[in-house]
Amino acid sequence: MKLTLQTQLLPVPEQVRALAAAMRAFNAAADWLAGEAFAARLANKIDLQRLHYRSLREHFGLTAQMAVRCIAQVCEAYKRDKSKRPRFRLLAAMPYDQRLMTFRGSTHVSLATLDGRMLMPVVMGDYQKKRFSPAAIGQCDLMRRRDGKWFLLATIDVQEAAPTPASDVVGVDLGVVNIAVTSDGDIATGDAIEACRARYAEARQSPQKAAAGRRRQGRRPKSIRRKLRSLAGREARFRKHENHCISKRLVAIAPDLIRGTGRGLALEDLQGIRGRIRLRRPQRARIHGWSFFQLRQFVDYKAALASVEVRLVDPRDTSRTCSACGIVDKASRRTQSEFCCRHCGHEAHADINAALNIRAKALVNGPQISDRCVGLKPAA
Repeated sequence: MKLTLQTQLLPVPEQVRALAAAMRAFNAAADWLAGEAFAARLANKIDLQRLHYRSLREHFGLTAQMAVRCIAQVCEAYKRDKSKRPRFRLLAAMPYDQRLMTFRGSTHVSLATLDGRMLMPVVMGDYQKKRFSPAAIGQCDLMRRRDGKWFLLATIDVQEAAPTPASDVVGVDLGVVNIAVTSDGDIATGDAIEACRARYAEARQSPQKAAAGRRRQGRRPKSIRRKLRSLAGREARFRKHENHCISKRLVAIAPDLIRGTGRGLALEDLQGIRGRIRLRRPQRARIHGWSFFQLRQFVDYKAALASVEVRLVDPRDTSRTCSACGIVDKASRRTQSEFCCRHCGHEAHADINAALNIRAKALVNGPQISDRCVGLKPAA
């Protein structure tokens, strides 16, 4: 399994200028080469290198290995979507492989620039230090943040342990009002998330109206676009942070039970859910503003590191089924939080009831990923 470790560089002013010059030259070369590749409809790395390697060296001043990485970067970007020409910003992330970079322990790294190699300090947090190993480092990406700080995103290979065989699972119901609810009754509410979304939505309204007015006047509102990008970046970082916290909480829930008795996690397979569900207009921004796929990714890799098994089940009818008698009836869910079975009278928190149904499905289906509903009775 591959993990990305974010490490901060502390270059001196001379090194900052060298890094910026190398990044600009690399991305200018990549943008030019992307145009040549698109015009020739050519995505083969060997053919591109044969045709344009010398031009990259002579016209953009790239070193030999930088030119090779530039060609590979362009091919990778063009292959993703051959219907349009790839574009590269001058300060976009620049890839570094083992020939362009050498770690000197966990405190310094030597990076190749157009002016030769430069040794600069690296700062790592406890999480990064725990997993860092120079022998496991793969390709890294040099990144300059908008505030001027430099980072090296290091990709490492982590040995993935086999998950502990699960004799039981914790069902997890994913939602919007409550982001994650477990069959044990643990609830991660979405109140703070919704407040953040509403705050940024309100903050975007004024710049968006101003941008619309400027467009009618034939002007390009660059400052307004920068403001909107800044707001979008803050909201995205908040969502990512919350997804990290929730996924960590799910994987670590009752650790003595999960590792001691072999319990795993059972999640809904929500792939394509935005295309399947129908929502009222006030609900659309709220549900489309959350990244369920990102949360799933975080749960998957954190569970793999902790050797916790993850099972996926079909979410169909999990919120309409009584966890006590198994009868499916839409009317049993009275409100967002209230569930009262019309057949047996069982009452429960609606999301906890759904989590119990997810757990039941996962236990019936076994370790395989479910692609259908099983073990549920139809409504009478």
